[in-house]
Amino acid sequence: MKTITFLLLIVSCSCYGQIRLSEEAKISVLTLGPSQEQVFTAFGHSAFRVHDPINRIDAAYNYGVFDFDQPNFYLNFARGNNMYMLGVSSYPHFEYAYMYDNRYIHEQILNLRPDEKQKLFDFLQWNARPENRQYLYDYFYDNCATKIPEVILKVFGDSVRFDGSYITTDYSFRELTDLYLEHQPWGDLGIDIGLGLPTDKKATPFEYMFLPDYVESGFAHAFISRNGHSEPLVKETRIIYESRPEKHSWALFHPLTIFMVFLLLSIYLSYRDLKLSRLSLYFDRFLFTVLGLLGICLLLLWIATSHQAAAKNFNLLWALPTHLIAVVALRRKGQWLKKYFLGVTVLCVLLLLTWAVLPQKLHYSLIPFVMAIGFRAFTQYKVRKLVA
Repeated sequence: MKTITFLLLIVSCSCYGQIRLSEEAKISVLTLGPSQEQVFTAFGHSAFRVHDPINRIDAAYNYGVFDFDQPNFYLNFARGNNMYMLGVSSYPHFEYAYMYDNRYIHEQILNLRPDEKQKLFDFLQWNARPENRQYLYDYFYDNCATKIPEVILKVFGDSVRFDGSYITTDYSFRELTDLYLEHQPWGDLGIDIGLGLPTDKKATPFEYMFLPDYVESGFAHAFISRNGHSEPLVKETRIIYESRPEKHSWALFHPLTIFMVFLLLSIYLSYRDLKLSRLSLYFDRFLFTVLGLLGICLLLLWIATSHQAAAKNFNLLWALPTHLIAVVALRRKGQWLKKYFLGVTVLCVLLLLTWAVLPQKLHYSLIPFVMAIGFRAFTQYKVRKLVA
């Protein structure tokens, strides 16, 4: 899915020229397994393979490449203007890298006639040219996986049909993403905080193919029509390499564990502050500064970037940008500040009560964190009321 793995493997994006494929040529869809080493490797990867032993071609066509040296790379990345590209690399090197990382390799050899193989190969050659190879990346709608069925439909049009009736689930984009981040709780939390309401849209069976595993399933249930006769699009499926099972263990440094500890600390400080009629200003200044800065980041992702999936983010209900204003005034006395923290308390309570029915699915581990915010906001309100 979201991968930069092959930046190191890319050998060239140049074309092979106007080559006529031989009768022995095969074009395949590759599905490469996920790895839990990084967030961006947790979703797997997809690519095309063109193998023609007569013409000595064995190349992987990979839509998951981007160039760190492109102008304004980091600014474009932050603004959501990520330019990815189609890269062409030696398939044996491509294969070795995945085997080395213990990521499975499945190959689906396409059921294409010689003229159809040539047509697809010519398109990939054209697409790999420097002037054609770049595209604007999108988390869910335009990535290395979605490019595979997109290319097939561009080349063969309505003659290819993807039968999505095998999909029996009704997952949203967020729920599909969560399936792959079970063993990366911090990455899962970060994605759930950063992506807003559009991520909770229910995916259609075709849209499931933003994930490489579903590209493989989608092609296994795809058909190509010729002269009114429909045939499976995949001729043969080969298991080139099957990965060894990864070992996973419950980490103590888990978001839920950390936030539960943070909640207990907040409860203790709140009890002490209420008993002594004083405020733990250093703790609250740190807490509400972090929340305010996070809120500003989430707001900017929504209104100032092209990250469509980051829009309408309900996490702004607890990460309020206005907390930064309150932090500046924490040492002062004021009626508005007391009312502000009362409002934050009420908002936290309402958020917790409606957590399960919100249109956006908020991460479960945030529940004790929002409770901690509520305790500190209530303490701010109550102590200020007592000493007024």
